[in-house]
Amino acid sequence: MNPEVTSKATSNVHHSPLVEQLLDDRSHHIEFNGHLSNHVKHAVVALARLGAAPERIKAYYDGYATLTTYGYGLEPARPARSRVTEDNWKDYLGRRTDFTALCEFFDRQERELGMDEVLRRYVPTLLPGWVGAFTHATIHLGWALDAGNRWMTIEGLAYMVFSYVSCHPEQVSAPDDGPADASPLDSLFRVAGAWDDDRDALRDWAREIGTVPDGELPAGIHPELARSGLQYRNARMLAEGHPLIDDIPAWIAGQPVAASWEQLYYAVTLLYLSRPGDFVLLHLLTSLHAMEQIADRLPEDLRRYAVTCFWTGMLGVVFALADFPGESKLKALHSAFGEAVDAGDRDVWAADWRLTVARSFEEEEEHNPKLVYVMRLLWERTSGRSVYRHAAAQFTATPALPPSFEEPPTE
Repeated sequence: MNPEVTSKATSNVHHSPLVEQLLDDRSHHIEFNGHLSNHVKHAVVALARLGAAPERIKAYYDGYATLTTYGYGLEPARPARSRVTEDNWKDYLGRRTDFTALCEFFDRQERELGMDEVLRRYVPTLLPGWVGAFTHATIHLGWALDAGNRWMTIEGLAYMVFSYVSCHPEQVSAPDDGPADASPLDSLFRVAGAWDDDRDALRDWAREIGTVPDGELPAGIHPELARSGLQYRNARMLAEGHPLIDDIPAWIAGQPVAASWEQLYYAVTLLYLSRPGDFVLLHLLTSLHAMEQIADRLPEDLRRYAVTCFWTGMLGVVFALADFPGESKLKALHSAFGEAVDAGDRDVWAADWRLTVARSFEEEEEHNPKLVYVMRLLWERTSGRSVYRHAAAQFTATPALPPSFEEPPTE
């Protein structure tokens, strides 16, 4: 296979009936072995965008369904056990129950209202829960919109309800009361500097918050999140909050939303390069792409709200790691990459991308072709900023499951 670096990364994936068939598939549940997300359709979108042959994508889909990198196969779809309605759908937020019934609800609503109205009506309630399912529900919805696939979009909306974990926008400061940072990068440096000044105390505080208690769980925490560990830490950190998370910087309200997305991509990519291959930080890149796709379908005021939710949720996820990257390292990376552009002979860069894309096609870990797709898309739309090409080559590995997996999943 010899994938080319062309405008294919920004084209629609409808060119392949086989790819559409895979995205329309309803045979599997959205999770397996408890809270592990079914990522296979995300991989289909990424592989199609990167130019993989439909037959190869189908082989990946079948292999993943049989045995994921976690050592489990996907589980069959479950029958609906209730009827979700306009009056009760919010009762399902974060309850992790009856995914199929939720799909049926959004399917009916879309047929009656159309997709644009469904997104306008329901997404504002769902945006604060974007970190739920370790961002995979948001990825499912945003990447479905990227691909233009109706059924995957329905699934994404249902999954966002199913896995909802709030980033608690009610805790954030008023825009005029927050720090006067001019850009996400300024905010990232400020937060990193605060961690440097009080690292031991902040680390101990974050670890304490993220420790699953022996007895009763905190209010609002689903038992399956405790089994996850990672999702428990995220949920607890977002609920606890911190001024460094909740004080909204001036750039969110003070500049066009389009500028915020571009600056966020750069800042989060530097964050990823500070710990290349980090499994958690990689998700912030692929979910950022998803959030932009979702926000693009909303009115202007809600697009800014999506930026706010992403920023606070992102910080909550990094704080939950209990070890924020250092300010000096982030600034050194900015010094190296801030002005770097892959200028000159485009054939050289095309050859480099072909190698990275080819590597991603051989990866069983589906997060890697997703990383390559997003980074190549950004490289193209920024006229070759080097930071994205370098980040694309920093592949991740499937993490080992925690000891909590020795316990059976919760219903």
